[in-house]
Amino acid sequence: MKIAVLGGTGLIGSRVVREITEAGHEAVPLSRSGGVDLLTGEGLASGLEGADAVVDVTNSPTFDEDASAFFRKTTEHLLTAARDQGVGHVVILSIVGVDQVPDLDYYRAKVLQEEVLKAGPVPYTIVRATQFFEFVDAIMSWSSDAETVRLPPTPMQPIAAADIAHAVADVAVGRPLRATVDVAGPDVFPLDELGRITLAARGDERGVVTDDTAGMFAAVPDDAIIAGPDVLIAPTHYRDWLAG
Repeated sequence: MKIAVLGGTGLIGSRVVREITEAGHEAVPLSRSGGVDLLTGEGLASGLEGADAVVDVTNSPTFDEDASAFFRKTTEHLLTAARDQGVGHVVILSIVGVDQVPDLDYYRAKVLQEEVLKAGPVPYTIVRATQFFEFVDAIMSWSSDAETVRLPPTPMQPIAAADIAHAVADVAVGRPLRATVDVAGPDVFPLDELGRITLAARGDERGVVTDDTAGMFAAVPDDAIIAGPDVLIAPTHYRDWLAG
């Protein structure tokens, strides 16, 4: 199979390319630096030429209300080009519980992306993942200073980028499901505890203060972004990843 990977040079995309290649298929990374701009559609048709499937792991440059326009335009461009080039399967990466957090602009934007994909002319599969291990530092940075990190106790079930890439690649080489596949890490932590584990592992002496109002994830209700019963559990544990 020939599989195009939009965002194929990024954190997830580069790993997806490697996974597809190691599985014996042809992976074609597409990115703005390579002349393919999903937002304008430039270079997209030629990039998808001859592809059996396309994976989209691109991301909005902002987490605010502008993200909706980004995901609408990019997904519409993708679907049009995929249809015109005869691509038989579109795979996108989304977020576990994304439709359960209406107070976050970015989550509403990802729901919109899913809806545009489902209504489009090309068979699809949506892979929803929980938050990346690699994203924990950014989450802490939003509400930290030189002395403390303020985090809410929101339950999280983080997953390694490598495990997400494996799941996405596995879906991409299969048949389109016209459905959603959830993938999550093996452990659930309150976010404030996740912060303490992370700081301790790195020898960072700052303290974590539990704050129900701190950061973006304070808006997440209950267990909204914890995976349900029908989920693929990835093998990598967060503490092992930190130690590595």
